[in-house]
Amino acid sequence: MATIYTVHPQTPQARSIEQIKTLLQGGAIMLYPTDTVYAIGCDLTSKSAIERVRQLKRLSNDKPLTFLCSSLSNIAHYAGVTNEAYRLMRRLIPGPFTFLLPATKLVPRLVMNPKRKTTGIRVPDHRVCMALIEALGNPIISTSAHIPDDEESPTPTWQTHYSQAELFDRLDKLVDVIVDDGSEPNQKVSTILDLTTDEPRVVRRGLGWEEIADWDLEMEMN
Repeated sequence: MATIYTVHPQTPQARSIEQIKTLLQGGAIMLYPTDTVYAIGCDLTSKSAIERVRQLKRLSNDKPLTFLCSSLSNIAHYAGVTNEAYRLMRRLIPGPFTFLLPATKLVPRLVMNPKRKTTGIRVPDHRVCMALIEALGNPIISTSAHIPDDEESPTPTWQTHYSQAELFDRLDKLVDVIVDDGSEPNQKVSTILDLTTDEPRVVRRGLGWEEIADWDLEMEMN
C-alpha cells in the first residue's frame, strides 16, 4: 500500500516534502496533483522508477514522457531553446502548457522521443509541484494518472474521469506515495505546443487553449 502524505495546497509542509523527496531519490513513484490532471511521477534521474511508470501506464519505450521543471531557465538545461521559443514560453510559463523541444544530453533516453530526440517539458502553476521539484533539485516525471480499466486487456481502454477517491483507490497498491492536497482532479490535460519547427504548432488542445486560441498558430493534423 502507498504511503499517503497530506499537504497544504498553498503552503505544503516542509517536513512532508522532504520525506517525499527522500523516497523519490530512492526510486519511488508517486501519484500527485498538478495544475492540470493528477499525475503519476518520479525522479527524472531514476531509471528504475521511470521503467515502473512506463509499465504502469503500459507505454512502449518509443512513447515520450513529459517532465516538470521549476522555471524557464531550468528548461534550458534539458532542451534547446531558440529565441523565438523563449519569447513564446515566457508568455505562458508557469501554466498548463507542455512544450515539445529538442532534448539535451541531460534528458534520459527513457523519457525522450527516440526518433526525433525531443522531449516534453512543462512548468506548472502549482505550489505542491514546485515544492517537490525544488526539494528534489531536478525535474519530475508527469504522466496523466489514467490507468487501464481492464488490467488483463492487451489493448486497454481508458477511463477519462476519476474522482480523487477513485484515483487513490485504484492506484493505492501500484504506487509508493500518494500526495493529497485535498483537491479534486482537474479533468483537462495540458495544451501541447511543438516548438521544434520554425513555426510553433498546436499538437493538442487542452487546458489553457482559450488563452492562445487567437494567436494564429498552426494546428497539427492527426
